[in-house]
Amino acid sequence: MRIEIRFAGFGGQGIIKSGIMTAMAACIYGGKHAVQTQSYGPESRGGACKSEVVISYSEIDFPKITEPDILVLMSQHAYNEYAEDVKKGGTIILDPDMIPNEKKLEGVKIFRVPATRIAEELGRTIVANVVMLGALTAITGVVDKEALKEAIKANVPKGTEELNLKAFERGYEYGKKLVEG
Repeated sequence: MRIEIRFAGFGGQGIIKSGIMTAMAACIYGGKHAVQTQSYGPESRGGACKSEVVISYSEIDFPKITEPDILVLMSQHAYNEYAEDVKKGGTIILDPDMIPNEKKLEGVKIFRVPATRIAEELGRTIVANVVMLGALTAITGVVDKEALKEAIKANVPKGTEELNLKAFERGYEYGKKLVEG
């Protein structure tokens, strides 16, 4: 089993941190092999960025993504750039408030999670990425829920654990409802 995940959006949305937490959940808390790579533009905020995670039960000999099984998209630019790269039968999880213009895509499952809006309801837009991690976990099951919660606690600033775990749970519940129909 080899699962390739790409998170993409713009700087300041926690895209890189999402990849780090997913990889940590898979390998440190989940007993699988994982590797995370990242790239971003020269801007510290607002520029395009992506984080890629490969998860496997066996050793990973090639750390790059060739054709993602899962795309988590949080900006229109990321959608325009990567939406057509997902593997046939793959999954796209996107924030419809951040991606107002979608293309017609065939052979992929698309889940729309208003992560930014949910984060605003919680009082902090900055946790939108953690809302998406909750939805990713519920929709795909690619990482264990408790493992990802541990990775979140290990990676968020001290004093924000409760808010981030609440954001994760809200995303998880939203994703569960989408899967159930």
